[in-house]
Amino acid sequence: MKTTKTIAACARHSSAKMAFCLMFAGLLAGCAALPEPPARATVYDFGPGALQAAPARQGAALPPLVLAEVGASAPAEGSNALQYRLAYANAQQLRPYSQARWSQPPAALLQQALRERLGRERIVLYPNQAAVQQPVQGRLPSVLRLQLEEFSQVFTSADASAGVVRLRAVLGDAGVAGETLVAQQVFVAQRPAATADAAGGARALAEASAQLADELAAWVHQQAR
Repeated sequence: MKTTKTIAACARHSSAKMAFCLMFAGLLAGCAALPEPPARATVYDFGPGALQAAPARQGAALPPLVLAEVGASAPAEGSNALQYRLAYANAQQLRPYSQARWSQPPAALLQQALRERLGRERIVLYPNQAAVQQPVQGRLPSVLRLQLEEFSQVFTSADASAGVVRLRAVLGDAGVAGETLVAQQVFVAQRPAATADAAGGARALAEASAQLADELAAWVHQQAR
């Protein structure tokens, strides 16, 4: 009798254990069927910038300059995508990297770099600052307006590319009746990418932007502004 009861108990225990194993296996199968979360995009910027405070300006400082917001042509405007062109296939098509983006729109990153570079030699004002309306040596501050026309990694072959930045600059003198054109110029800077990928393109574009900032600062100085 005890043997019969023992066998029955063991059978019930085995059935329960089997049911639990089947349920656990079902849960594992369900988890395995769930889609994996998408990989997070790598975020790039122009680097930390100067790691030490700039020294105090010595001698006669250059006059203040108003730096207007950098404009951008579509589709770069409002987009943080890191973009490239395959010049050997279709140079007219801009393509975004799916897993790489900028921390800010390229125009905003470029403006930050230009403000830092110009600020080494002069006071750089925002258009809405009250100081904009204060004459310096009998003249209101000049205004620098910029339009970003190209900001992409251009591939000339599958394993060779460069970061290309093209910027249109218009320099004007502010006055009571409006701005008077002083000079305008298109700047193009390009730097080779060390690697044929998003990381190489991001670094090349940062270097090209730094080169362009130096050229722009020298150009503004040449206009006696």
